[in-house]
Amino acid sequence: VQLQASGGGLVQAGGSLRLSCAASGRTFMYAWGWFRQAPGKEREFLAAIAWSGDTTRYEDSVKGRFTISRDNAKNTVYLQMNSLNPEDTAVYCCAAGQKLRTAPSDYNYWGQGTQVTVSS
Repeated sequence: VQLQASGGGLVQAGGSLRLSCAASGRTFMYAWGWFRQAPGKEREFLAAIAWSGDTTRYEDSVKGRFTISRDNAKNTVYLQMNSLNPEDTAVYCCAAGQKLRTAPSDYNYWGQGTQVTVSS
């Protein structure tokens, strides 16, 4: 399984971005997650979605601002990010795992990161 994240960029505070993560290979029944890592900080869980799409989890700091969704027909998961602020600046990564969890160690496959920079 290979994951390809895209959609990062430079945005002003208050703006929005939508990240995409496309998978190649067999991801049937996998849960997907989004994480981020800022310089000097540990990798942080943001959101996860079950294969069915009917169960999601969010880290408290992004609830109400970020929305995770998936299109199984396209083998793609999305992260819509609204009301961005400079503290959201980080490298964002997607991951796939067998269960909907929040720990990075629970995910088997990782995409390369996409940089998100929010200017004040």
